Amino acid sequence: MAVKIKVENVTKIFGSNIQPVLKRLEEGEGKEQILKETGCTVGVNNASFDVYEGEVFVIMGLSGSGKSTLIRCLNLLNRPTSGNIYVDGENIVNYNRAQLKEFRQRKVAMVFQHFGLITHRTVLANVEYGLEVRKVPKDERRKIAMEMLDTVSLKGWEDKMPGDLSGGMQQRVGLARALANDPDILLMDEPFSALDPLIRREMQLDLLDIQARLKKTIVFITHDVNEAFKLGNRVAVMKDGNIIQIGTPEEILTSPSDKYIEDFVRDIDRTKVIQAKNIMKKSTALVSSKQGLNVAIREMEQNGISSLFVVDEDRKLQGIITIDDAVDAVKQNKKINDILRHDYFTASPGTYIQDLINQAIEAKYPIAVIDESNKLLGIIVRSSILSGLV
Repeated sequence: MAVKIKVENVTKIFGSNIQPVLKRLEEGEGKEQILKETGCTVGVNNASFDVYEGEVFVIMGLSGSGKSTLIRCLNLLNRPTSGNIYVDGENIVNYNRAQLKEFRQRKVAMVFQHFGLITHRTVLANVEYGLEVRKVPKDERRKIAMEMLDTVSLKGWEDKMPGDLSGGMQQRVGLARALANDPDILLMDEPFSALDPLIRREMQLDLLDIQARLKKTIVFITHDVNEAFKLGNRVAVMKDGNIIQIGTPEEILTSPSDKYIEDFVRDIDRTKVIQAKNIMKKSTALVSSKQGLNVAIREMEQNGISSLFVVDEDRKLQGIITIDDAVDAVKQNKKINDILRHDYFTASPGTYIQDLINQAIEAKYPIAVIDESNKLLGIIVRSSILSGLV
């Protein structure tokens, strides 16, 4: 994938006379010692990472870890003390005022924790606001704003005031306002942390649905490890201004880089993190619908299995056959398509283990992992699910 954002050695220090502090950081002094001796606060220390186009990149950490400071560097609300930030190959740290204004209006948008709505404007007027600042004609901006309200499931609420809405609905307005400018990049600073747990889960699912349609590049901040692992294609874990580890949720969960990460993920519910694609096996024991039953029987005998998935020439799943049915069919001069069974379970690559457990208990055959076009990607046996839980 193409790199959308490249962060190189970014450090952010708050305070005066910060050049000596940079040197102390380079010499390995810690955040607390620097604060005590200089009065300067190290928000971010030498952060480097790439964000790929179209991915959800989550920055996770406890309060004071530097995650919110870091995300504000990405649109220069916090100007880095040192380091570079490239967006589409341009170093935004070098932008002048006009370039920065254009960047903020057209390429990047931010969704805040506490909604940031204008209380005396209607829902529609709030969503229109960024377009209004850009002097987009009224009819055009109304049309765009209505489309965005529909995208976040708020059609029919356009004439209401923010105070008439629940917290979750207000955050949807904030999201619609950010999307109205059609930014390439969406920065989300703990946007769901002020919501109650049920609405928070709904907003997480809504965001995933919207992302599946719009394919934005999203940098998402959270202190909640479950939220981070649910939303993130990759996750960066921060502590004391430093990035400790970057990886997919599965990589961080199964290969923590140090004891801090181990403690951080110890209580995570693995069934809500590990997905079908992480535990499936790419089975080579398959048979084409064009091949004969004798080939299928030999395949099952050689692999020591009693059932076999059948695919077409494009590897699209046609069904499953059993050894008993195949042997009987040879005697009766039948073909593979005559004995296809369809009483098996399927899953998409992104299905979580928690949604596979009941299927695994009931299944007579392995679970088939298929894509949107019904192409067989792999199979999951019961032992794979059990091993994914530990």
